[in-house]
Amino acid sequence: MSTGASPSLRGFEHAYAAVNGTRLHYVIGGPEGGDLMVLLPGWPRTWWQYRKVMPKLAERFRVVAVDIRGMGDSDKPESGYDKKTMARDIYELVHSLGYAKAHICGEDIGGMVGYSYAVNHPEATDKLALWETVHPNEALYGIPMLPKPGQDGLQWWLAFNMIKDLPEQIIAGRFRAISDWIIDHYSGSPESYTEEDRAVYGAAYDTSDAIRAGNAWYQQWHQDMVDDKAYPEMPITMPTLFLGGSSAPLIFPVIKQKVAADLRLVEIAGAGHFLSEERPEELVDALEGFFL
Repeated sequence: MSTGASPSLRGFEHAYAAVNGTRLHYVIGGPEGGDLMVLLPGWPRTWWQYRKVMPKLAERFRVVAVDIRGMGDSDKPESGYDKKTMARDIYELVHSLGYAKAHICGEDIGGMVGYSYAVNHPEATDKLALWETVHPNEALYGIPMLPKPGQDGLQWWLAFNMIKDLPEQIIAGRFRAISDWIIDHYSGSPESYTEEDRAVYGAAYDTSDAIRAGNAWYQQWHQDMVDDKAYPEMPITMPTLFLGGSSAPLIFPVIKQKVAADLRLVEIAGAGHFLSEERPEELVDALEGFFL
């Protein structure tokens, strides 16, 4: 059964695992014994962001969509939000499911965790697919705070989420307004979200603990940058697929410089930020073509 902000998805089961000192909620389906595919969501989402791609992927893979540490129905501890620790969460989850390795997929914050998983646990990574994300590095310090006249795309929440204590005082009980704003301005196709979808995301981040935990993903970027400096020049050793929608022109040049020697880039033209919800068919085609 699902709890909290998690709805149900036909053919999939809700479950929990105690890993790395916390408890993760995940949703699992597909053929038992099939190759494991782990889906890691981003902000401000939950595992529900993969609802449109999970049934198709589960025809061929054992699919696990995870509420990462601090998200949805997973625990929201006071610490452990650096991406290396969160990657360890997923590593222990994979082993708890009886697998030695998995295909790792991630979007946004989940992609940062997926990247760290592949760097720190290469022996447990079969192939890696990321989209609309980069691992935190010092280039992020150059993102402007003040928009020029007529400039769109100001990512105001990056700084807002970095502030400790204040956001949960302001927006607890009101997160639906932020979630809807993100959908309407960054999704590329707001019509792809139903009222149920919007309600799920609004509820998932509506408490003080949920806001604190989700913001901690951003507040640990400074530590993530320290970790990034310690990684090798080309830190990813396995085949890697990187997809981009609206961010492709900005991110792809960065990805080419420092990600993986065996790298495939796919741009989904005209898409916004949330590929799994806006362009599920194209995303599934790209993932199946890469992983199979």
